[in-house]
Amino acid sequence: MNIYTQKKRESQSLSNAKITIVKASRLLTILDEDTPIYQYPIAIGKPSTPTPVGNYVIATKINNPGGLLGSRWLGLNYDAYGIHGTNKPWLIGSMVSNGCIRMHNDNVEILYALVNLGTPVYIRD
Repeated sequence: MNIYTQKKRESQSLSNAKITIVKASRLLTILDEDTPIYQYPIAIGKPSTPTPVGNYVIATKINNPGGLLGSRWLGLNYDAYGIHGTNKPWLIGSMVSNGCIRMHNDNVEILYALVNLGTPVYIRD
């Protein structure tokens, strides 16, 4: 859902995009430079396999990876972690993954269209 004034159409990538993820609130925010554009609920890693805090970039993008990864995969430049869709949307908002960030498929499809390889991703507690 767009919680701010929409500055770009969903089919256009944002050349100055940034992604912030706040684990405590289970929210992912897409920013155009420093202006929040969209905010989405997410699922994060369970206590035994937590989502890593830090500064990363989008290193890979895969359309329709399938299975547990849902409709899109945006891999981070850290180990095998990424942002992806899900085939279990009822778990969004929970701490259930092996460290990845899960999103509703409709939301991750918007994110996928808006960001490019190299987009910064800031994960905070």
